[in-house]
Amino acid sequence: MINKPKDIVALYRHLSQFPSLSSASIGPEVTTQYGGKYSNIYTEWSQRDLDRNEQVKFCRQYIVFHDNNAVVYAGACGNGSEIKGELLSSESPSGALKAVLRETKNKSGEDIQFLEVWDRNRKVKSINLTALDKHGKAYEDEQFGCLSWSHSETHLLYIAEKKRPKTKSFFDAGDAAVTSEEEEDGAKKTMKGDQFVLHEDWGEGLVDKSVPALCVLDIESGNISVLEGIPAHVSPGQAFWSPDDTGVLFVGWWHSPYRVGLKYCSNRRSALFFVDLTGGKCETLSCDSSAIFSPRLSPDKCRIVYLKCDVFGPHQQCCQMLMYDWYTKVTSTVVDIVTRSTDGQFEGIYTSLLAPFCWSADSQRVILDTTLRSQQVLFVVDTMTGKMTTLQSKESPSGSWKLMTVDRDLLVVRFSSPNCPPTVKVGFLPPDGREADITWVSLEEENSITDIDWSYKTHKPPPEQENPQYRGLEFESIFLKPQNVPPGGSLPLVVYPHGGPHSVFVSEWMLFPAVLCKMGFAVQLVNYRGSLGFGQHSIMSLLGKVGDQDVKDMQTAVLQLLQTEPVNPQKVVLCGGSHGGFLSCHLIGQYPEFYKTCVVRNPVINIPAMAGCTDIPDWCHVESGLTFSYEALPEATQWGDMLNRSPIIYVSKVKTPVLLMLGAEDRRVPNTQGLEYYKALRAHGVEARLLWYPGNNHALSKVDAESDSFMNIALWILKHLEE
Repeated sequence: MINKPKDIVALYRHLSQFPSLSSASIGPEVTTQYGGKYSNIYTEWSQRDLDRNEQVKFCRQYIVFHDNNAVVYAGACGNGSEIKGELLSSESPSGALKAVLRETKNKSGEDIQFLEVWDRNRKVKSINLTALDKHGKAYEDEQFGCLSWSHSETHLLYIAEKKRPKTKSFFDAGDAAVTSEEEEDGAKKTMKGDQFVLHEDWGEGLVDKSVPALCVLDIESGNISVLEGIPAHVSPGQAFWSPDDTGVLFVGWWHSPYRVGLKYCSNRRSALFFVDLTGGKCETLSCDSSAIFSPRLSPDKCRIVYLKCDVFGPHQQCCQMLMYDWYTKVTSTVVDIVTRSTDGQFEGIYTSLLAPFCWSADSQRVILDTTLRSQQVLFVVDTMTGKMTTLQSKESPSGSWKLMTVDRDLLVVRFSSPNCPPTVKVGFLPPDGREADITWVSLEEENSITDIDWSYKTHKPPPEQENPQYRGLEFESIFLKPQNVPPGGSLPLVVYPHGGPHSVFVSEWMLFPAVLCKMGFAVQLVNYRGSLGFGQHSIMSLLGKVGDQDVKDMQTAVLQLLQTEPVNPQKVVLCGGSHGGFLSCHLIGQYPEFYKTCVVRNPVINIPAMAGCTDIPDWCHVESGLTFSYEALPEATQWGDMLNRSPIIYVSKVKTPVLLMLGAEDRRVPNTQGLEYYKALRAHGVEARLLWYPGNNHALSKVDAESDSFMNIALWILKHLEE
């Protein structure tokens, strides 16, 4: 067991250096003078830099020689190079040009944004967006952000915050009279008395996003225009050019009567829109009573696939894939919701974003990655028949696969597993019916951690814990342990419930579990009923049963693991965040003698107290078994039901020492939740320690907060296992 702080620091420092692949693009196909063909692959990665206390971004290029059906040779071109200030980048359709959204600071330390156009090895345009003052900051997030080339490569489309009128006080010096009317200040309007008007934003992770605007750069002239005609009640995002460049398609999210949190919540009312740039007319191309997201245009520019799910209900759920024909205006269902798989080969689509380029070259098939139980799996979808086929051969290593991009049927994917940090692989999409013949080629040597073993565990609830409405549901966990366990030895166990609750652990590289395992701990990552990847019935089974069904599933998973693995039942600890913190606090209250210690990050503690101050008030209603509507106010008995599902009601039974970690800027689970629990524990004489992270939101993902939280987790667990 590694238990000295300096050794834990060295281990964390080493494992945190493995980067994560964030994006990839494939360059034009080149034919050599000898008839061979090759393509360059440009990739971007992110890596923690503990010394600079930031996430650094770097690029790496690869070359792939091929014959359009198979990879002949693939390898890296030189070393990685750090990228400074790039928020977004996008290659033009021909690959001849590249657009970059860049952010720097001026001498006063203020942010300045530039939109650049590069022609191979030189910058040909650099537009100072901040100086032009046509709009607020350009968006770079996955929810709204885009940087889209017109098919003619003459215009760029992006999203930015809509410009607001300037404001000033009623009592500004020099004002002869005080009025609440608009005043003309040169060409700009100044609003008196509006200095402190609330501008609603889109919640956790999107706090600087309020009113997005579609913006177009004319590359030749350098002129920027903000598009008119967007419905006032929606926020546009995920935009791209129409097939003939005469208009723009986008997803519009309703922000009336008020905005609710959008990040990790794909169930918000939205629709697919088209705005005609020649006439300014805006029309709806999809139904407007569902949640629509992630539209993708086919290479032949004839069809658009997008994802759809119900509004409200579980924040993430099984999606439909629909297809809109640009010329016939007909919408068809390609893949429907899967309530429960009959063969375990496909459990439905669970993703909030398709890869930016996901179509086959013939515009007939779509490639996607989705959760299948406790792994992320690649599938190819025939858009004509709806047939789903896995894209992993029998020789494919076990783990999780994510599609980064595809062009001319050359796929670039990210692969990782609990003992293998992320690596990039390429392969050609086989013809229809021969998907199992795919051959994957690694572009880098894999850095497998050979002394970590992992496996999937299947769990069944005992008969008395079956859900009478959804019987026969299974759930799973992912189990990690050190490879060399002494004969007769028993390992301390760290149990992780995931957040959400409609989320999932997949068999991918995760820093904290890997470091804990290298220290000498076994780790169990539990996907209780309600997790994604097990069919829509599993998700729906948890509504109205949080604090009960999910808690019992957690305990069942641990007890079943103890029967088969070399784990010490006297040294079981909990570590969970958000809803995982909710479950951890429930477990130490409902099973007060079982867990040795507990660590929670931004936990949900008191559901009714959270309902009025979170960015996702619907969560409090839906997970408690109620129907959410904007105008509804629960009755007194319903507030009581929410409270009875909350961990706070068990606090008087808790004996387990608790370490709490809270983000000062958390909008999702306000830190008052953790503070309430901390004070209640102290009042009942339970050992508790609280860490407060300024400038951090729900994720606690800033490099210093993340590294500090891990060290405190490790040392807290070690301290209480020795007692």
